[in-house]
Amino acid sequence: MLLLWRTTSHRLNLFVFHFEIICLNKGKLNHRTMSRGVCISRTLRSWNCTMGYFGAHHYKWYHPPPPLQVGHKGLTVDLRSDTITKPTEGMKKAMMEALLGDDVYREDPTVTELERRMSELAGKEAALFVPSGTMGNLVSVLGHCEQRGSEALLGDQAHIFLYEQAGMAQLGGVQPHIIPTRADGTFDSQEIYDRMRDEDVHCPRSALVCIENTHNVCGGKVLPCHWIDEVGSVAHSLGLPLHMDGARLLNAVIASGISADRILQACDSASVCFSKGLGTPVGSVIVGTEEFIQKALRLRKVLGGGMRQAGMLAAAAIYSLDNMVNRLADDHRNAFVLAQAICDTESTNVTCVPEDVHTNIVIVNLRSGSISPEEFCARLALVSEEEAKTLGEEIVIKILPWTATSVRFVTHHDVLCDGIQATVAKLKYVIKEIDSQRK
Repeated sequence: MLLLWRTTSHRLNLFVFHFEIICLNKGKLNHRTMSRGVCISRTLRSWNCTMGYFGAHHYKWYHPPPPLQVGHKGLTVDLRSDTITKPTEGMKKAMMEALLGDDVYREDPTVTELERRMSELAGKEAALFVPSGTMGNLVSVLGHCEQRGSEALLGDQAHIFLYEQAGMAQLGGVQPHIIPTRADGTFDSQEIYDRMRDEDVHCPRSALVCIENTHNVCGGKVLPCHWIDEVGSVAHSLGLPLHMDGARLLNAVIASGISADRILQACDSASVCFSKGLGTPVGSVIVGTEEFIQKALRLRKVLGGGMRQAGMLAAAAIYSLDNMVNRLADDHRNAFVLAQAICDTESTNVTCVPEDVHTNIVIVNLRSGSISPEEFCARLALVSEEEAKTLGEEIVIKILPWTATSVRFVTHHDVLCDGIQATVAKLKYVIKEIDSQRK
């Protein structure tokens, strides 16, 4: 095997590194190329992973959506993610009026109140405020897997596995052991038994099972409560704790009508994010036992997550608990409206199954060979003269490529009914255009 390294630059502000792996296979050269880029100035690029539920993973850089046309004065609807939400005026006021202290000394009263409320909501003994969901998951994994060389079992489509930079391995020496994920975000609990390590000196020690609710890659699916209980029962019978990546747990609560403490009944720990659909600028909370949270406190500190007057951020989270949770149902309804509108076009090139939309994430499938995800996203971000005339408005929609044959829409509180209706109008126009060109 020969590894070649080649570097090029783009407009002096983007460096792209090309790795070429040349393998000799039965006398023939097979080339595989992976390109990665690092933005050091204004050019925006994003690293993304495309995959299918039962297919191979494809890793590539996606170009950002094209810039808005010069002179564009119409409506822009950003449905790339619910992480782009901004604090409401009421939330900003709560942040400015928050009582503050030094949280590293555990003296910030607003942080203390948030943690009390979250432990009560989750039905756990204690809670800990952390800067991000990624840190919350990492702290939780390391708190359960204290010995380097441990192993965590989790689905192969899990956010922890795909999108958190292998933090458990990088920083904790914890190996992920992946289990095939089904389309609904679950996996076969029997696989936990089958993949459990014994005390063979050649093997790592199984130490943890992780699940995700709602399941991001699978389209915001809500995990069935009976399945969570089943996984917890299997894990505990083997002496393994169960951690839930609950970044959008409150979406699951609203969609299912089941309380957070009941959903988490079989879980030993969970992380809950406030900076997505709940609209806060920063922050997640970990919940678990008193002993576990004490471990998490030390881990948070070493990972750089100890914040001082963090009450300003905690106040935003408290405001979201009081004012933003119930309105998640609006996002779910808007997501279903989008899915149904696409379904109603009866297109064979652009399809969606409304029944698959559990919460605020809509996965739209593109027929292979008709239009690529990148092309579809670029088309939604452009406005033609004829289109503006037909729709009566210049409408720009921003979304993300998702897999090799799909794109993702995420509804959130910054996009109201008018924005959804504009998106529907634009989608119908663009889908009709695609169908006419690709019969």
